[in-house]
Amino acid sequence: MNFSLRKRQTAAAAKKAGVEGMLITHLPDVRYLCGFTGSSAALVLVGGRSVLFTDGRYTAQAKAEAPGTKVVIATKPSVTAACEWLEAAGVRRCGFDGAHTTVAGLETMRKALSAKVRRGMFVAVGPVVARLREVKDAEEITKIRAAAQVGCELFDGMLTYLEPGLTETQVAATLEYAARLAGAEGMSFDTIVASGERSALPHGRATGAKLPKRGFVTLDFGVILDGYLSDMTRTVHMGKAMPDERDVYDSVLEAQEAAVAAVAPGVSAGEVDEAARSVLRRVKLDTYFSHSTGHGVGLEIHEGPRLASKQTQVLEQGMVITIEPGVYMPGRFGLRIEDMVLVTATGGEILTPSVKAWVEL
Repeated sequence: MNFSLRKRQTAAAAKKAGVEGMLITHLPDVRYLCGFTGSSAALVLVGGRSVLFTDGRYTAQAKAEAPGTKVVIATKPSVTAACEWLEAAGVRRCGFDGAHTTVAGLETMRKALSAKVRRGMFVAVGPVVARLREVKDAEEITKIRAAAQVGCELFDGMLTYLEPGLTETQVAATLEYAARLAGAEGMSFDTIVASGERSALPHGRATGAKLPKRGFVTLDFGVILDGYLSDMTRTVHMGKAMPDERDVYDSVLEAQEAAVAAVAPGVSAGEVDEAARSVLRRVKLDTYFSHSTGHGVGLEIHEGPRLASKQTQVLEQGMVITIEPGVYMPGRFGLRIEDMVLVTATGGEILTPSVKAWVEL
């Protein structure tokens, strides 16, 4: 990872925002900028210098993971130590990301300063690092591609495992165990297994409900591999489907493929959302599509850009996004189909190419 370039880009954005440096406390941003993966950290970027503050648990780890960054093992909270360092270094106007700093967190930062510099020191400059993270470099794309491949292999294995009578929690546990055996550090989020009428819940976490002899089963899951996340959703049908169930599935698949086809550099996030939504609108299913069409994925499961109605942000080459339209009919059934898509110079490349045509088990 080119941490030096990332830190220079962040420093340039800070200068453009009118501040002398940045205090980074959101752990995924810290990792992105210097490589440190510990659970306690604050990173300061000032005038070409980068200083990582953490505690004694990470003495060896910080030095190994953050080459090119000065490491300070603090005897007080990392953020407090970083703020005291900023004051001692003569910094009087420091940027921070207001989206990831609570009111209590900001108060802690201010209390670490003397009264004479407290006023006006910290300036919310927006998600500077988060914006940089939206466009992935070649090494990040390789890691995401590998995580997505593991996800595809897990789903393929599920097709030979699923059967009526298994509980949703059994399915989730089996999938997650297979993920660990495949080398995953963990799951990207709580695995969603929603079956029968519960498939109408967009975020139906696995329960003790049993898979039905006839009905939909939605699997939404992802793995963490070398820090980077995957995310995919597939819906299959247990037993013989009714004609309207197949029709809805075909419409969702058409909407999903239309949105994937719309992906290209220079296209707005809202245009991709509309590509999916217009298909469902045409068949009068759009009122059952209750969430946005997708989001960015990387070190976190939800990153920018957000693909939703009227979103004007333009897609850029190197972004990795999800395309995940769905239809949810309370008391009946629901389904969703989701791929991870890389924005390339010529369009969208699907990173999760597992079967998404109709599957009846």
